[in-house]
Amino acid sequence: MILDSIKQTNDVKKIPENELDSLAAEIRSFLIEKISVTGGHLASNLGTVELTIALHRVLNLPDDKIIWDVGHQSYTHKILTGRKEGFEHLRQYGGLSGFPKKKESETDVFETGHASDSISAGLGLVCARDLAQKSNTIVSVIGDGALTGGMAYEALNNAAKLNTNFIIILNDNDMSISENTGGMKHYLDDVRTMQGYLNLKRDVYKSLDTRHRNRMISGIQRIKNSFKQLFVPGMFFENLGITYLGPVDGHDIRTLSHVFSEARKVPKAVIIHVITKKGKGFAPAENHPARFHGTEPYRIDNGVPTNHRSTAAYQDIFSTVMFKLGMRNPKVVAVTAAMSEGTGLKRFCNKFPDRFFDVGIAEQHAVAFCAGLALGGFRPVFAVYSSFLQRAYDQLIEDVCLQKLPVVFAIDRAGLVGADGETHQGIFDLSYLTSMPNMTVMAPKNKWELSDMMKFAVKFEGPIAIRYARGEAYSGLEAFRAPIELGRAEPIVQEKDILLFALGSMVKTAEEVRRSLKERGLSCSLANARFAKPLDFAFLSEAVKQHTLIVTMEENVVTGGFGSQVREYVDGLHVSCEVLQIAIPDTFVTHGSPELLKQKLKMDGPSITERILFALKEKWR
Repeated sequence: MILDSIKQTNDVKKIPENELDSLAAEIRSFLIEKISVTGGHLASNLGTVELTIALHRVLNLPDDKIIWDVGHQSYTHKILTGRKEGFEHLRQYGGLSGFPKKKESETDVFETGHASDSISAGLGLVCARDLAQKSNTIVSVIGDGALTGGMAYEALNNAAKLNTNFIIILNDNDMSISENTGGMKHYLDDVRTMQGYLNLKRDVYKSLDTRHRNRMISGIQRIKNSFKQLFVPGMFFENLGITYLGPVDGHDIRTLSHVFSEARKVPKAVIIHVITKKGKGFAPAENHPARFHGTEPYRIDNGVPTNHRSTAAYQDIFSTVMFKLGMRNPKVVAVTAAMSEGTGLKRFCNKFPDRFFDVGIAEQHAVAFCAGLALGGFRPVFAVYSSFLQRAYDQLIEDVCLQKLPVVFAIDRAGLVGADGETHQGIFDLSYLTSMPNMTVMAPKNKWELSDMMKFAVKFEGPIAIRYARGEAYSGLEAFRAPIELGRAEPIVQEKDILLFALGSMVKTAEEVRRSLKERGLSCSLANARFAKPLDFAFLSEAVKQHTLIVTMEENVVTGGFGSQVREYVDGLHVSCEVLQIAIPDTFVTHGSPELLKQKLKMDGPSITERILFALKEKWR
């Protein structure tokens, strides 16, 4: 196999040009095979194989730099830089990351994970290069989906001022995780269909008599300039001051290599519009690119997942309750930032298209947009992943909380999400949301409580967030379903000595710990906090009288989270009761299964049991 000759960076340059298409086919087969076992981002990587080969042929890595927006489409880049063997353990604990990682390779110059930042980072590298009087090439690769994010336009506006080379590659596959939306989508649609303009331009030039060509071209040029503003693809970028090249076939390595080489000569910012097909070479991914954006293990013959979930996920529960709320209340509207399928809003969208809004990868805009909807008398529900809500911190405070607007934040993927690693772990939302005046924060212990909390939230007069985990919805403790009351915890087991005070997903773990401690002769109370804000201060005031140790449990960083608030309150009471916080340490959490990560962080049932026993031993010493 040709692929076996790729051992390290720049080995691809040794491969004869007539073998490059075969190399691309081998890489696709390799990715399809390996990801079928480990899971991962398949469709986007199948679409960028030739683009990546061409970049590696033209550039001189690691001196030249490539920044991959989001980063999930960098698998071929990893293969071409000698990391092929690492795909055996892709996205597994201790294995190869699914995103660029500087510790893996010096060719991974910028660690990405979220959208729309590559042009900004690339521009910074360009200016640093020029200040250091160097001449290496800087390339930012950004998808058309990420171009819906406002940060990309801020960077483009800044890049237009450059009088030095900077290459931006627009990887246009007309497909983000959700269907692309907005004005830029329609603009790029038009560009894709304007090949006729380019063909006409070529044919007119060829038809001119050679003897009079120069004189006639001069006249035609004046006419062309008049019409160029209306008809030429790329004028949006040209009007900004950025040279536009394209559209270019993203699966033609030779053409791509030529265009990339020419782009290096342009003494300003240049954007190369590359048309690719997401999922190319694997029919299931071509036909269902959204499903194969980030996929679980699957059968190669038909793409059917090999891991069948036996119970509903929290996303399924949310989908059902949103549909029912939409049926009952015409004021309920749904908002997503390019994640309609992942968050479970497709059913709502199909039934109530006029009350569904996909704003693209634009969380800042989404939050302010929800504020406007609330001001207009509606009840917006913004379904968003925890790690992506971070992008809208200012809007949460200024546009929603300050005005105490009734916006519901349905925060999906809260806590440890696993294989996507540091950039996607939803472990900070409790810390920043609970610091915001007027914000109410809830977390359900099981699937029924998520449904009850959503019903409570759409009637609540103020900003309210509900955070819930990725994956299977817990169905235990079904007998405990007390009505939701603002700021009230739910006692589940009432004993003495130790109180396990757990929030959301950790209630399940707390019940496991309670049983383990009971087997060791220790009596434990168990309470479901329900609210991270406001805390149930009345409950805590009584709890400190009946217990010597309160153990708080949460899937959030220890700093500023649920447990920190409990500790602060209890310390202020000046009682003998102590607080043990079980939370994620002050660190970024790597990729791996949530179950394994909890073990490593000592947040699984057996580890927590041992931590409690140790704390009691120290207390009684």
